[in-house]
Amino acid sequence: MYNYLGESMKYRLYKFVKCVGTPLFKLIFRPTIIGKENIPLDGRIIICGNHTSNLDAAFMISVPDRIVHTLAKKELFNSKIGNAFFRSMGCISVNRSIHDENAKSEAINVLNNEGAIALFPEGTVNKTDKIILPFKYGAVSFASKTHSPIVPFVITGKYKLFRKSITIEYGKAYYVGENLEKENEKLQNIIISMLKRKEKDGE
Repeated sequence: MYNYLGESMKYRLYKFVKCVGTPLFKLIFRPTIIGKENIPLDGRIIICGNHTSNLDAAFMISVPDRIVHTLAKKELFNSKIGNAFFRSMGCISVNRSIHDENAKSEAINVLNNEGAIALFPEGTVNKTDKIILPFKYGAVSFASKTHSPIVPFVITGKYKLFRKSITIEYGKAYYVGENLEKENEKLQNIIISMLKRKEKDGE
């Protein structure tokens, strides 16, 4: 079982936020959750998918029955309070303007210690009319270096108060090969295929 840095004690705030926040999130946005059983309860795993809103981060905490470390922009860590809060929430600071080796090292360390990380390969919220933005290579790179399976997900719909209008669906876990360009294209195609199927089904 995963015990990265004694997380049972270190991430008490995470557990509190999850305990209190999950019921509120489900009450306010009434999300539909599909394929949760595809998220392993332990062992190294990378959860990644499309990015539709800043509220997407709530899914990363509320759905999995385990602690999930998310990659977050470094600006959130600039203040002492922000740094303490987001670190306690298991977040990994990422400088998006550079190839942040510290963030990469921290993410790989989590995976090598049988932990879970979640990230949005688009790198930012998609505010265009494109189905997805081009994926960055972080997810497939981490997966290849640590032999971690990827669980893809898609978020569809809109966040509307007290309306059942937002859905997240998790696909089957799979392993990547060493050709990162090929694997990144494969991951994009999986996400696009899932999104198009949801669109066809009218969801």
